[in-house]
Amino acid sequence: MPKQKTHKGTKKRFRLTASGKAKHRSAGTSHLAARMSQKRKRQLRGTETASDVESKMVRKALCGNSY
Repeated sequence: MPKQKTHKGTKKRFRLTASGKAKHRSAGTSHLAARMSQKRKRQLRGTETASDVESKMVRKALCGNSY
């Protein structure tokens, strides 16, 4: 039986916490930040956790590994 491969796109975007939740960077932080208010830019700093349903899909795509 072949092994399950890690989804490389998911590997680059998510990281699993010890409890199994998926952490990711906030959306909309790459570019075009000049038009945002300072409050909005401040709130987008750091990482967020995905919902339980999305975390389950991310765990399956990562095959249980955290990168």
